[in-house]
Amino acid sequence: MDISIIVPLFNEAESLPHLYEWIARVMKENKFSYEVIFVNDGSTDNSWEVIEKLKTESLELKGEGEIHGICFRRNYGKSAALQMGFQAAKGDVVITMDADLQDSPDEIPELYKMITVDGFDLVSGWKQKRYDNKLTKNLPSKLFNATARRVTGIHLHDMNCGLKAYRKDVVKNIEVFSEMHRYIPYLAKNAGFTKIGEKVVQHRKREFGTSKFGMSRFVNGYLDLLTLWFLNKFGKQPMHFFGLVGSLMFFIGFIAVIVVGGMKWYALAHGIKAMLVGVNPYFHIAILMMILGCMLFLAGFLGELIIRNSPSRNDYLVKTEI
Repeated sequence: MDISIIVPLFNEAESLPHLYEWIARVMKENKFSYEVIFVNDGSTDNSWEVIEKLKTESLELKGEGEIHGICFRRNYGKSAALQMGFQAAKGDVVITMDADLQDSPDEIPELYKMITVDGFDLVSGWKQKRYDNKLTKNLPSKLFNATARRVTGIHLHDMNCGLKAYRKDVVKNIEVFSEMHRYIPYLAKNAGFTKIGEKVVQHRKREFGTSKFGMSRFVNGYLDLLTLWFLNKFGKQPMHFFGLVGSLMFFIGFIAVIVVGGMKWYALAHGIKAMLVGVNPYFHIAILMMILGCMLFLAGFLGELIIRNSPSRNDYLVKTEI
């Protein structure tokens, strides 16, 4: 099969028939063999009934494409929907797109070419010209993407664009969890897929329904980025972080205690009136640093014990074998 198209959705019943009709037309024009996987993320409208109807009609018409549906019992989020779609995908190239008709299926042939001919592992869309509110979406998005480029080293203008194309190997070797769908290119890079490209794509105005994303996604996005950076850098060797920071804090606190004690001894030796060590605030700060240093070191040690007993401690991504 040439292409698997994964469409995560939440309350998009009105747009689904239009989207599938558009996808089918593009696929037929380019003679692709394909499947469309709708992942219903706990919709409260009749989205699932629409998917069932589309599948029934497709079987009756015996079209060239296949329709598959996955329905969650409740809303788990876009990451969970994409992960289930990735597990089910059978196509050589996997395309993800949103169900709100803001992503154009006309982009699929060129995205497919960039994967199969140009040799990219992943191609991310870039909605260069957007129709969103500039104050509430465009500006925060630019700041978010600038930070993501700095931290990840991946120079994409729109890392969170829902329209992406992947080589099949990519989606089968990454795990999308929590709200990490924003950073799939970073997950792919950490898994060894470094040929990551970008394509300017059309951004269309929403025709039906309302946006499902609020301002909180930007705050959560920064926290998720920090989590990914930490897991990538210290996930297999937590002692390298906690042990280093803890040792430095303990060392600084220990030196500070010696300095406070030395100052007290010097004052006593020369008959100078000095503050009691027990009421000296610097003494308490130094002791606190030593305690925190020990706790961080122990946290790293416990992290290493957990890693050593983890069944995935020797899981490595193999590119090929002969």
